[in-house]
Amino acid sequence: MEIKYWSDIACPFCYIGSNRMKRAMKEVGIADDTKLEFKAFQLDPTAPQETTDSYINHFTRGNAALEPQAKKQMAQIEAMAHGDGLPMQIEQVVPTNTLDAHRLIKLANSKHDSDLAERVIKRFYQVYFNDGQSIADHDVLTRAAVAAGLDKDEVEQVLSSDDYRQDVINDEQEAQQAGIHAAPFFVINNKYGISGAQPYAVFVKVLKQVQAEEG
Repeated sequence: MEIKYWSDIACPFCYIGSNRMKRAMKEVGIADDTKLEFKAFQLDPTAPQETTDSYINHFTRGNAALEPQAKKQMAQIEAMAHGDGLPMQIEQVVPTNTLDAHRLIKLANSKHDSDLAERVIKRFYQVYFNDGQSIADHDVLTRAAVAAGLDKDEVEQVLSSDDYRQDVINDEQEAQQAGIHAAPFFVINNKYGISGAQPYAVFVKVLKQVQAEEG
């Protein structure tokens, strides 16, 4: 079985949904021999590299009247994450551009080491959703990537260049061509799709159905 999923580091539902998929893969016994490929999907490619904007202001796009409802929604998202054992302090999020993070994930993928790639992805999610640091800051990215196992010189080379930028664009174009307009979106064996952070049981059910249908 092969699974690919479009995801953004700045997407809380991607964080939650991908975690549920990974848990489901373990439950049905396919985690060790199934390729799980992270595909880049920037929710906002125009997001700035630097910002002083708060997450609540970003969430409401500056409309103060929406803040009470936004805070309620943010609390619900945080509760979803905590319910799945994921660290999240959503009010501390620094809403910035994620292109460089995606480029470093591509660097990790180039090593053909799924554990390394997973560590990098997990660490980036933690930086964004728990540490209150900018995922666009090159010093922050370098520390996180190196802590996850990437080589510092290679990380700095990527960040000082346009390396892997076209790979990120290619992922996003592939999503558009496939009619995928939101993340997370999971594609199993290029045939079956799961949209959004579905309940854990849904991921388990779909994987078992694909197992049965694929023999």
